[in-house]
Amino acid sequence: MDITEVPVSNDNKGKTNKYKKPKNKSVTKERNAVEPKLEEKMEASEAAFPPTFSVSEIKNKQRRHHMFMKFKLEKSKLKLQVKKKKKKEREALGDKAPPKEVPKTIENQRVYDETTVDPEDEEIAFDEGTDEFSAYFNGLTNPKVLITTSDRPRGRTVRFCEQLATVVPNAHVYYRRGLALKKIIPQCVARNFTYLMVINEDRKMPNGLVLCHLPDGPTAHFKISSVRLRKEMKRRGKDPTEHSPEVILNNFTTRLGHSIGRLFAALFPQDPQFVGRQVATFHNQRDFIFFRFHRYIFKNEKRVGIQELGPRFTLKLRSLQKGTFDSKFGEYEWVLKRHEMDACRRKFQL
Repeated sequence: MDITEVPVSNDNKGKTNKYKKPKNKSVTKERNAVEPKLEEKMEASEAAFPPTFSVSEIKNKQRRHHMFMKFKLEKSKLKLQVKKKKKKEREALGDKAPPKEVPKTIENQRVYDETTVDPEDEEIAFDEGTDEFSAYFNGLTNPKVLITTSDRPRGRTVRFCEQLATVVPNAHVYYRRGLALKKIIPQCVARNFTYLMVINEDRKMPNGLVLCHLPDGPTAHFKISSVRLRKEMKRRGKDPTEHSPEVILNNFTTRLGHSIGRLFAALFPQDPQFVGRQVATFHNQRDFIFFRFHRYIFKNEKRVGIQELGPRFTLKLRSLQKGTFDSKFGEYEWVLKRHEMDACRRKFQL
């Protein structure tokens, strides 16, 4: 029996895996060639979009955010370059440089109101001489204020009333004890009070102010927000003294704003004591009335500093009623209608 040897090739040494697919080197080479081309196309698309293209059309959220931040950065760089260029031109021209452009704000683009007050108008002067505050401005009465709260006030509301009494001269704090306002008003008139101030609260926080001028009204209802007591303020000064403060009423331009300004002015005596160096400010901006109480300090002959004493809060007018407080049969001069009056952002009521 003859035995013949079968030659074994070196390529097939070891066990072969019949499930293993052969590598296709041509496919991997094509993929490596396509990937840089795709990156180049994406960079080209980022650099030059059609003029009608919007970033919001990009469906991918991360890609859309990346493109938006890139456009925002380019816009800020361009704005900075224009600003530097204008600054160089102004330095080159010197005194002959044109005046600076006034930035556009909501205040200076305010819609003109027909009821804007002209100080020299005879009709307005006649109204001021015959309105409910004429006795105060003619020096016939001195302000006397009663401050009270809603039923069962919490500690924060009570402290707020006590601090208000240190701001308004000749103010007295009394607790309500369940009495209705209609019963309180005749008692105030009998005791020669000229104002009734009621602080309402919700969830242990002051949220409303009813300010009633006695004996003939009017009555204003405000929403209170952003209340900061003295202990909550940083870098505050010492407690205020008993001197009568100066009063600043800023930006009450319409007939309604003029009435509200006179309502606030009649809270304080007409003869401020300048020795105390204290100022109460009611600043109206976009129908929000910001109250601040400061003391000014003379550092030298040319420099003056201010020191906030507190408290501070913000008011928003809700309604103005003729006469004293009457929730059922009262006649309202003005009521805030949010959806109608707040539709235009550039139109204000005060």
